Amino acid sequence: MSDVRHVLVLPDRDAAEEAAEALAGRFAVTEEPQLVRDALAGEDDAEDAQWLLVLEDAQDRLDPAALDEFAAEWEGWREEP
Repeated sequence: MSDVRHVLVLPDRDAAEEAAEALAGRFAVTEEPQLVRDALAGEDDAEDAQWLLVLEDAQDRLDPAALDEFAAEWEGWREEP
């Protein structure tokens, strides 16, 4: 068992919440992804924050290229580990 984690960076909370809901259907993810607000340096307004969608992938079964495409649907991207 490996300790793989994928982080999708999304432009806002709405995009992150929509992507989190779509994950289960698209990738058969059973564990709830973690939503994390990532405030940009010097910003204190929630509107200026990116949101991170953190996916634990203990079996290392999620395809990074498919996650890249998935995040792009919400104008986001997948962080390289």
